Order: sequence, then structure tokens, then C-alpha cells
Amino acid sequence: MSDDLSPADQPDPEQAAPARPAPGRLARWRRRVVRVVLWGVLAGLLAVGGSIGWIRWGASGHVYSVQDVPEAPVALVLGAKVHENGVPSAFLEARLAIAKQLYDAGKVRAVLVSGDHAEWSYDEPDTMRAWLVDRGVPASRVVTDHAGFDTYDSCQRAARIFGVQKAIVVTQSYHIARAVTLCRDAGIDTDGVADDSVRRFEGFWRQAVVREQGACLKAALDTLSGRDPVFLGRHETGVEDALRG
Repeated sequence: MSDDLSPADQPDPEQAAPARPAPGRLARWRRRVVRVVLWGVLAGLLAVGGSIGWIRWGASGHVYSVQDVPEAPVALVLGAKVHENGVPSAFLEARLAIAKQLYDAGKVRAVLVSGDHAEWSYDEPDTMRAWLVDRGVPASRVVTDHAGFDTYDSCQRAARIFGVQKAIVVTQSYHIARAVTLCRDAGIDTDGVADDSVRRFEGFWRQAVVREQGACLKAALDTLSGRDPVFLGRHETGVEDALRG
């Protein structure tokens, strides 16, 4: 028996192969995709650029040196990494050193340390408090906020939970504009003092500067949405007690 198919049994070439878009249609589809991608990239760049501009505008005229910053009742120190052995990272230690200088110079009367304590094994606020107390700041003058999970939360909680109305916020210079703007947006009359000493860790510093661009966009989205902090809770009198003491 022959294996050849009769003409009637042979597949129709037009039906056997799937239809392909005409070259002109494919080219138009590709152009549309490219346009969508380009518009998306442009929109993203504009959003990031706009948020950075808003951050810088909000902090303009409110960043000082330790010597020149106007007095305020409270220094708000924002948390940063603590090593597994319980020692503050160089970035965090530099912030704490500025807070101590502010206290010693009579620029502030209390220090609110705000950081991450989501897990019992990791505790930024108590580490910060211990560092300050060990170096001569009275324990009664140091208040801990254990739910400062990011800058937005720290500023919102300082205003809404601890009742801070005027403060000096302390962080690194790449971060200071965002910190000042978010605290001022939270209703706190805020000035900032920034650290540059840890620029010597060039790799970490560059990474932080790059991350800060995206963090500015997040800050703008947080502010526009008006979201509550991750943990809000009820009013705490720690700052009031420290100032009375």
C-alpha cells in the first residue's frame, strides 16, 4: 500500500499554518507598544522628579548646623540599622551624636528616638536610648517610639501620638529634606540638622542616595493618600513628661 496521500487527503497549506499578521499591522503594533512604554517611563520620571522637587521645596530654609539651628523643645532622631550585637550602625551613631550635641548645647530639652521594633529580637529605639543615656543624657529626657517603621510614620506619630508641635529632626544629609518636609506636613514646626560624617562609607552612601529618589516618591504618595501610620495607638505622654522633668 502506498503511503502517499491522495490529492483530496493532502492538507490545505493555507489551513495548516496559523495566520501571521501582515507586516504593516505588526509594525503598527510594535510602535504602539513602544509608545506606551515610553509614556510610562516619562510619567514615572515626572512623578519622581515632581516628588523630589516637592521635598526640596518643603525643606528649603529649614536645614541648619548644630550651632545655627533655632531652639526647639524636642529633637526627633530617626532610626537606622542596629547590628546583631546590639551596636548602632555608624549611620545611626552619627545621628545620635548630633542629638547629644543639641542637648548639651541647650538647643533641645528632650530627645524622641523613633525606630523599628517590629520584632523583639531587633530594637532600634531602646538601642538609641541606651546610647544617649550611656553618654550623659538623662534617662528622663529620652523618650522612645517603638513604631517608627519609616520616616512618614515617625513624623506622624511624633505629632499625633506624642503631641510634638516643634522639633529638630536629625538624620543624614541625603535624607534630611524628606524628613523635614514630612514632619512639617504632619503639622510639626520642624527644622533639621544633618550628618555628613558617614560619607566616608562611600558605597553605602551612594546606595542610600539612589534609594532616596524612590523614597521621595513614596513620601509623596503617602502624603497624598493621607494614610495612617502602620501602628497608631493612643496618646502617649512621654514627651510631655520629659519636658516637665
